[in-house]
Amino acid sequence: MNSEGNASGSTIPASEMVDHLFRNRSGQMVSYLTRMLGPEHLDLAEEVVQEALLKALQNWSYHGIPENPAGWLFRVARNAALDAIRHRSLTIEKEAQVEAEYLGRGSTRIDEDPRLEERLRDDELRMVLMCCHPVLSSDARVALSLKTVGGFNVREIARAFLTEEATISQRLVRAKRQIRDLNIKFEMPVGVDLPARLTSALEVIYLMFNEGYAAQSGEDLVRDDLCMEALRLGRLLADSSVGTPAIQALVALMAFQAARLPARVDAAGELVLLEDQDHKLWDQRLVAMGFQYFSRCSEGNEISQYHIQAAIAATHAGTSDSKNTDWKMILDLYDQLMVLNPSPIVALNRVVALAQVQGSLAGLEALHPLGNEPFLKRYYLLPAVRGQLLLDLGDRTSAAQNFRNALHQSCSEPERRLLQRRLAECGADS
Repeated sequence: MNSEGNASGSTIPASEMVDHLFRNRSGQMVSYLTRMLGPEHLDLAEEVVQEALLKALQNWSYHGIPENPAGWLFRVARNAALDAIRHRSLTIEKEAQVEAEYLGRGSTRIDEDPRLEERLRDDELRMVLMCCHPVLSSDARVALSLKTVGGFNVREIARAFLTEEATISQRLVRAKRQIRDLNIKFEMPVGVDLPARLTSALEVIYLMFNEGYAAQSGEDLVRDDLCMEALRLGRLLADSSVGTPAIQALVALMAFQAARLPARVDAAGELVLLEDQDHKLWDQRLVAMGFQYFSRCSEGNEISQYHIQAAIAATHAGTSDSKNTDWKMILDLYDQLMVLNPSPIVALNRVVALAQVQGSLAGLEALHPLGNEPFLKRYYLLPAVRGQLLLDLGDRTSAAQNFRNALHQSCSEPERRLLQRRLAECGADS
């Protein structure tokens, strides 16, 4: 029997359902099992979740997808964890609690527990903040959070960091060893420890969103599942007792940017730049969510980089079409961002806004010193922006050379095809 005979009535192939649940539920399952087993057994939690997903792929391909696929996975993963404890003679501090989880709360099975989603939210919140413990290096916090909560594999994390897979694997091993050796608890941080962990958690979530919003390589420019997962985790923090104005601002920023996803790639899979997008295609539900959280983030006196980025995104979202964009306001906001949190990427984005306000020649002059930035030397957008400004000024020969340079850098296939179209506009071959 194949997946067309699903008990759930779904016609989705088993492999697609498993992949969907991996992206949307693996972090919850790992968090849930880590609370049961203790942080020192994080590796075991990840292992049994992988086993449960493999069993689902094998079982559902033959017997069909069950009525409650997420509940099925949780039950199988939990039972596998208890079996592993028994067979490996592992010492678990909360053995009585594990037994209670195994038997189900009273007569309620895990997939019928009416408070399951609430418990899972609490577990994920604790997991995110445990992974962001200040004793871990900044890189390790991000990698561990992406792995355990976001469901990223080592290859994806390495791509997001622009580093080697072996390096990421080593960071994960070291981080888990520190969690065991230092007896880091799976609990909500308090006191002075909380702000540091929240700052790191925001970095993790935004990196996750950006990986989905603009993949570094591959056939797909956008990976909606990662964007929505980052937005979900952001809201998890924002709507909790630890929600701060910076968290509200980050959620607003991600909602505004996610709203553009339906217009960012056309039906043929080609990249559509912001200035060419049809604003009617933007997801108005997400735009409304963005303004809701943007209103919340203005409470208090805190101004973070996320506040300013959210204000830039809100300026775009508040226009009916690109022609009415208030570029002077956006340029002013980028000037503020350069004071608060200067970076080569912010400076490059500021150049684009400056060119809109003062013209392409002014943009080229501001772009010139950025050529000495080490990171931008391998970033395709630096020559791409220079090429577009030169093309706008009518210098097709120099523009073509810059588009060729951009094509030599790492980027996604839709971005590569856009560069090739720009090169063709110059009357040149790649």
